[in-house]
Amino acid sequence: MKKVILVTGASSGIGLASATALHEAGHTVYGTTRNLAKKVNVPFNLIELDVTDDASAQAAVDKIIKTEGRIDVLVNNAGNGIAGPAYAMPVEKAKQQFEVNFFGVVRMCGIVIPQMLKNNSGIVVNISSLAGLFGLPYQSMYVASKYAVEGYTESMRMELRKTGIRISTINPGDFKTEFTGSREKIPFTVENEKLKANYDIAVASIEKDENAGADPIAIGKQLVKIVSKSNPAHQYLVGAIGQTIAVTLKKVLPGGVFEGLMADHYGIK
Repeated sequence: MKKVILVTGASSGIGLASATALHEAGHTVYGTTRNLAKKVNVPFNLIELDVTDDASAQAAVDKIIKTEGRIDVLVNNAGNGIAGPAYAMPVEKAKQQFEVNFFGVVRMCGIVIPQMLKNNSGIVVNISSLAGLFGLPYQSMYVASKYAVEGYTESMRMELRKTGIRISTINPGDFKTEFTGSREKIPFTVENEKLKANYDIAVASIEKDENAGADPIAIGKQLVKIVSKSNPAHQYLVGAIGQTIAVTLKKVLPGGVFEGLMADHYGIK
């Protein structure tokens, strides 16, 4: 069945791959970008929307509703990354991270879901991360924002379980996208050479893994399957087995052992 789908952050990376895959599957897709002046060549409808701005988000949703009469699927994908030491993260930077990755999701759900309730149907897919299920060194604010998405999604699913709205998360591992190059790195301000070295090594390791990651079309293919289901699963882990297995390892290993393995992987001494 052809559906009207809104994908935020669709001008590049996972969002672009997802919106393209959904379009190619025959759906009516509206992908969003913060700045239409930087318009990219895409096969789907590209509209302007800033998930950090109430008026912008409302205007974009109103435009789709006016044109199509409904939104069947919301994919909350827009996000960014900030790297830095958890123990010296400027509060303003923490707020900046949450404004996009968490409050952007809250904002979009608050605008779209009331429209879905009018039709007693809809699917919401929140693009979280494996980092929403376990910590990563020097990615604390990104991790925290994704943990927040996980908790928010679980709570909302309980609230809406007797409606026709279904809510899932996709938890991607590392994929090769523009996200790596756009990550903001907070200057290391603590006077400690060992910790500064750890910071540099860990971030380099994270970016190496991302640059070696798979094509984000894998997430697009997963989304095509999700939107075709009447009752999709609560959670989908997408990525290399060597990464997704960490979710299981965290459950079965002692905490210190798991954290030690993670620290070793990222070069923390």
